[in-house]
Formats: sequence, C-alpha cells, structure tokens
Amino acid sequence: MLVTPKLRVAATRSSSQLITPDVIVEESIPEPSTEGELHLEREIDCGEEVMSCRFNPSGTLLAVGLVTGTIKVYSMPDGSWVHTLRDDQSIVQRLPVTALRFHPARPSSKGDLLLAAYAGGQVKFWHISTQSCTRSLTEDRQTLAATFSPSGRHFLTAGSSDKILVYDTETMMCVNICQPSPSLSVMDGHRSRVFGLTFHPLSDEGFISGGWDDTVQFWDIRQKHSLRRISGPHVCGDALAIDPGTQQILIGSWRKEENLQIWDSQTGQKIHTVPDDYRGPSRVYGCRWLGASHMIAAGSDINTCRVIDRNSLLTRGSLVDLPAGVYSLDVSSSGSSVAPLLAVTSSHRVFLLRPTGSAFSSPST
Repeated sequence: MLVTPKLRVAATRSSSQLITPDVIVEESIPEPSTEGELHLEREIDCGEEVMSCRFNPSGTLLAVGLVTGTIKVYSMPDGSWVHTLRDDQSIVQRLPVTALRFHPARPSSKGDLLLAAYAGGQVKFWHISTQSCTRSLTEDRQTLAATFSPSGRHFLTAGSSDKILVYDTETMMCVNICQPSPSLSVMDGHRSRVFGLTFHPLSDEGFISGGWDDTVQFWDIRQKHSLRRISGPHVCGDALAIDPGTQQILIGSWRKEENLQIWDSQTGQKIHTVPDDYRGPSRVYGCRWLGASHMIAAGSDINTCRVIDRNSLLTRGSLVDLPAGVYSLDVSSSGSSVAPLLAVTSSHRVFLLRPTGSAFSSPST
C-alpha cells in the first residue's frame, strides 16, 4: 500500500583494533531529539506501527490508527491511553487504519465522532466515549484517504481506484462519484491511486485531491469531473493543506527533488519550492500550515520532521534521528493562545511537540 523505507537497524562491525577477532562492537544509534525552536513534550509508545493520527476539534484527544486495524485514543496533553476502538471485523482482518478524521461540527453534548478508513475498504464511524462503531460500509478497493467537509454534512473517500466517493454523513449514502472522463485524452480526474484529500476550509463544495499520477485535481462535490488541475506533485500521503487566508496550497511530494511546494489555488501557479534541510532531502508524506507564518513537513529517507518559516523558507525547528519514516502528523487546532501541540508518528511511537519562541505564542497561531 505504501512505499515503506527500511527500518534502521543498529550497525555492527568487528573491531580490527582488538586482539580478539570475534568481539562485536555495536554502534550506538542516537535517540530522537529536537533542535531549534521545537520542544519534545512527550513520547507515546503505541506498541505497534502507527499509520495515521488525528486530534479532535478541541485538541483534548488524539486518535492513533495502527497497522493491525486497532485505533487507540489518548488524552492530551498528558498522553494517557483512554480508549481502544476495534470490532470483530477489524480484529479478524488486521488491516492498517489508513485515515482518521473527527467530525468537525458535532455538538459536544453528543460526544466526538471519528471517521476511520481501513486498507481493506472498510469505512467506520466510531463514537469515542462508548467505544462503539455506530455505522460502517465497505468499498470494493483499498480505502487510503478520507475527509469531512467543513460543516461535516459530507465526507469523501479515495484509494486504490481513480474514483473519489462523496457520501452524505447522516445516511452514509453515496451521493456522487468524482472521476475522470472515459477518454484518456482528457485529464479531468485521477488516473491512479489517490492519497490526499482536503476541502477548501471556507467551502462545503470545493476540494482538492492528489495521488500517484503527479496531479492535484480541483473538484466540486456536485460535479462528476474535476474543474482544473496542477501538474507535477507526486502525493503519497496526507500532504495537501489550504491556507484559508491566502488561498495558498502547501503540497508535499514523495520524491527527493521539489518535495515541498507552495501553489496559488486561484491561478494554479507555483509560488515557491521550499529548499531542502541542510541534512538533505526528505520524501514528504505529510505537511500542514502552522499558523500564519510557518509550516510543518515530514517524511522518509532522513526521517525528520521540520518546522519551516514561511517567509525565509528556512528550518526553525526539527525532530531528528527518528527510527523510521513519518507516515502521519497533525496540528492541534484548539484555538488557544499558546503554541499548538504537534503529533508526529514514527514506527510504533507518537512524538508530541510544541513550537517555541515568540513567533509561535500569538493567538493567530
């Protein structure tokens, strides 16, 4: 399903300087740590490889989807494990949880409702406090991405086909299928797997998608085919983010060159390609806007996560020496005047981080 980098294994070598030739000296591998304006508040060991994560709207909970189909829910910011979400189907199939989204506008009196997608094609709604699956459906494909409209009235799914399905949240009925025209000469939809989905934050109809066919497509949920496209980005994860203020799109690509870019959503023109960190290129799986003046991106190869200044395009803080690639990250949107909490996944761990410095402590962040 995903292009997975090899896990790092502690290197061993025979010491030529020792008298006993069969003595093996293990080279120590550094533990993950932060540099610059980024503070590591806590690590959570989830016991299994983490594939997806998401904060609830209030920022009080973090849902974590595991490679075996289990979802664990942790209380923030102390990181205590409070709920486990699984049913007979997920226990038997043991397939990865590929996407998690909390209902964005559900009244707090009804409790948090979590949308979860699975590699076996299952799509489930979980009521968090009762740990119960309230509704579910199964698609005839690998379901790799899902998202809600800003109002929560609709949700989308995408995956191993070229179709993006639009569902009514209340009924879970499919109300539209967004797909390309039959003619291969018309590029008004995707021609391969889709990994990225996000609505425009100020629109309940407009959304964008990205995938393996090196395009980002612009859609209206009421239309069959895409309205226009951006050519170039190679999206392999949750790596699309639209800034509601500037209408700029942050796009991460799983490739060594031009792996993080900023595009104008109105004109479709590329504004910036963000330079690589001094450590080298990172194939990006996930990225987000971080307030009005920063962004966050992470992926594989050098296995780092970095906070980047939007104006200078320089790294302001980073999480380094991670044990594996970062498949998922999220930013808490609690609306607090303090800096947001960040969740970054690597192997079986979740790293909870907070940006530091005066630039991150204003209410606009």
